[in-house]
Amino acid sequence: LNCLRKMKKLLSPIFTVLVAVLAAGFASHAVAEDMKGDAAVGAGKVAMCVGCHGIVGYQASFPEIYKVPKISGQGAKYITSALIAYKQGDRKHPTMRAIGESLSDQDIADVAAYYAASGADAGIAAPGKAPEASGKTAELVKKGACITCHGDSFSKPLDPAYPKIAGQHADYLFVALKAYKTENNAKVGRSNGVMAGVAKQFTNNELKEMAVYLSKLPGELQVVPQARFR
Repeated sequence: LNCLRKMKKLLSPIFTVLVAVLAAGFASHAVAEDMKGDAAVGAGKVAMCVGCHGIVGYQASFPEIYKVPKISGQGAKYITSALIAYKQGDRKHPTMRAIGESLSDQDIADVAAYYAASGADAGIAAPGKAPEASGKTAELVKKGACITCHGDSFSKPLDPAYPKIAGQHADYLFVALKAYKTENNAKVGRSNGVMAGVAKQFTNNELKEMAVYLSKLPGELQVVPQARFR
């Protein structure tokens, strides 16, 4: 009994410190997501982004070959959330982790504002309700309850921290969905309880089928090259 009391006394301050560290982490994440970005300032901070996201058809080679995602026209809050996730290691990707770590919270907010505005400036109208899938694909989309978060157009997420996915590259969507299923891998994977639960319901072939359907939908996402790449 005395041993248990001594152990409790020893662990109590450690537990208190751990709780404080976790609370500080959550608070920092919330502050970063709420920070206001400046698109004009962000235009001067995207040099490390345009080499991949500013070239039409550019393909990444890790963890497999796929087109890098379209991010012009994506929601600013989602881009912010994604970059913070890379920075903190919740999304595992060596290159994106390094980029995230090189950016301050204000840098992230400005870059996110820039890409959200660069898509809006193109004047693409927001799509209405997406054409319904047919056959097996319709069953898969219904099973995944995708519209619950991403909206019935898949371009108007119910929370701005969720991504627009209509018209996104099919191969990127497939890689992203598989990442939510990946566990115990130091370089690949995404920590998101909701999406992990969704993705793990499906085989990889089923995920690919849904990704192809989503990629063919009208959307606001695009690749907008900077002037020096046009």
